[in-house]
Amino acid sequence: MEINNTSEQKRRVKVHICGMDYMLFTDESDQYMREIGDDIDEMMAAIMRDDSRVSVTMAAILTALTIADRERKASSNADHLRGQLTGYLDASNRARVEADNAKSEVERLRVELKRLRGSGNV
Repeated sequence: MEINNTSEQKRRVKVHICGMDYMLFTDESDQYMREIGDDIDEMMAAIMRDDSRVSVTMAAILTALTIADRERKASSNADHLRGQLTGYLDASNRARVEADNAKSEVERLRVELKRLRGSGNV
C-alpha cells in the first residue's frame, strides 16, 4: 500500500497577496506560482482601488468569481474548438476516402482504356 504524503512530495512556494504572505505546496515551478500570486494581487488591488469600500475579503470573492467566470468560458471555448477540430478531422478523413476511391476509379478506367485500345475498339 502506497501512502501519499503531499507535503514531502511538493515544493513550498511563498506568494504575496494584498500585504499577506501565503505558503503554497505545489508541483508547479516557483516562478509560475509567483506569477499566479502576482496576477491575483493585481486583480484584488484594482478592485479595491476602484471602490474604497471593498474589503480584502470582498475583493478576494470578486476575484474568485472573475477567475471562475474566465475558467468556465475558456473551458467552453476549448470544448467548442475540440468539436470543430473533430468535425474538420472527420471531413478530412471523408475527403481522403473519396480521393482514394477516385484514384482507384482512375486506375480502373486506365486499365479498361488500355484493354479497349489493345482490342482495337478505341
